[in-house]
Amino acid sequence: MKKVMLLALALGLMTAYGQKEKNGTIYKEHEAIAKVNAMQAAWVAGDSAKVASYLHEDFKAFNGSGTNKDAEGGTKANYAGGAKWWNKNVAYLSLTPSPGAYPDALEYKDGQMWVQTWDQMKGVHNETGVKIDVPVHRMYRFKDGLIDLAISYHNQAVYQEIGESFEDRKNGVIYNHHDNINRVRRLIHAIEHGDMETALSFYDDKARIRNLEMEQGKFMNKEEFKTYLEGMMSRFTVSSIDVRGYPDYLEYDLRDGKTVQSWWDIRLTRKSDDKKIVMPIMYVHDFNDEGKITRSMAYFSSKWLD
Repeated sequence: MKKVMLLALALGLMTAYGQKEKNGTIYKEHEAIAKVNAMQAAWVAGDSAKVASYLHEDFKAFNGSGTNKDAEGGTKANYAGGAKWWNKNVAYLSLTPSPGAYPDALEYKDGQMWVQTWDQMKGVHNETGVKIDVPVHRMYRFKDGLIDLAISYHNQAVYQEIGESFEDRKNGVIYNHHDNINRVRRLIHAIEHGDMETALSFYDDKARIRNLEMEQGKFMNKEEFKTYLEGMMSRFTVSSIDVRGYPDYLEYDLRDGKTVQSWWDIRLTRKSDDKKIVMPIMYVHDFNDEGKITRSMAYFSSKWLD
């Protein structure tokens, strides 16, 4: 009996999961897709009248990522008029299918027609210079052959950045003398004198150390950095490392960042041929609250060493 019940249960599950019911048809090419493409092209071109020609009188537009349950949606006039604003205020505006994506038309059994798109919207805000490069997913519903509903889903953080860029905002304090500047100077001059133990003592044990020529996302830990420095010392003699200008310590309000920027001339002699080299370099060192370096970035070109 137990085996019979298990078999019946298994068959029941197979039947439940195996059931399918078509609720319409998906089209890769369709008149509705052509209308959406034409409407979006008119929107990019700033042609409000043409945009409006594809919209139903009952049209509403909603932000699909919004949380306002009482949102009434934008009207046909709002949406069509917005095309002029975007064209006037955003340079290099484009709205094209994301790589590998294309629009779909969904025709449901009840006759309802939707078009969904996956696009990349790009541009540069004229006044603030903020770059716009965001994926946008939109759903368009049709009524009487015209679009009567548009729902847009995309990250809107870039709009916040644009809005905040219209006003001057302080983001911390710049120091020309500070303990963290002192630590960077002691670090650099420890390297100058070949004192690796002292130099490495300024780094946190989990510090990430990289330079401009490393692959994006790659970094060295303290031990790897020590090996890197020792390799440099085996090929070159450091005669002097001299500061250019003066270091800046930036104590940011945003995310409590603590950064020292410094500029140096490294004077080297190549051991293989006694060639004298003066290599400019910029360092960016990020500190934690304990005064240890958590990240560092060196900006230089190794071509100086060739």
